[in-house]
Amino acid sequence: MMHMTFYWSNNLTLFINSWTTNSWFSYFLTLIIIFLFSIFSQFMEDQRLRLRLLTSSTTAAVAIDKAPLLYSNFFLSGGSGARFVGSVLFGINSGINYLLMLAVMSFNGGVFVAIVVGLAVGYWLFRCSDDEQIMLLDDGCACC
Repeated sequence: MMHMTFYWSNNLTLFINSWTTNSWFSYFLTLIIIFLFSIFSQFMEDQRLRLRLLTSSTTAAVAIDKAPLLYSNFFLSGGSGARFVGSVLFGINSGINYLLMLAVMSFNGGVFVAIVVGLAVGYWLFRCSDDEQIMLLDDGCACC
């Protein structure tokens, strides 16, 4: 049965029909997996931002700040290998975040709490640093 409001139960079907929890042990194991997956999402985002910071040039950033509509990111980014790796990291991170969104859409309260706490812990571990340059690259889209 598909729930349309939040419910608190250990009976959960997540993503596919074979991932069903019927006991408290399997439910808590699922919550731990989702919690770790949320932390991994923040780790991947941190790695993507660090790669972007390493491949960006300071002169390009200054030029973009002065005239943002005249410059294209296509010509100002690093080599094609770094752009490819950045694109792969972005795709993996987007896929992970969309899977987390689908998990929340199961409307199970425990899954929701595990994801939110996992994202907060992951942010604290990997992205909550004093490095101002990484924070400048950080975008406001928390969902993906």
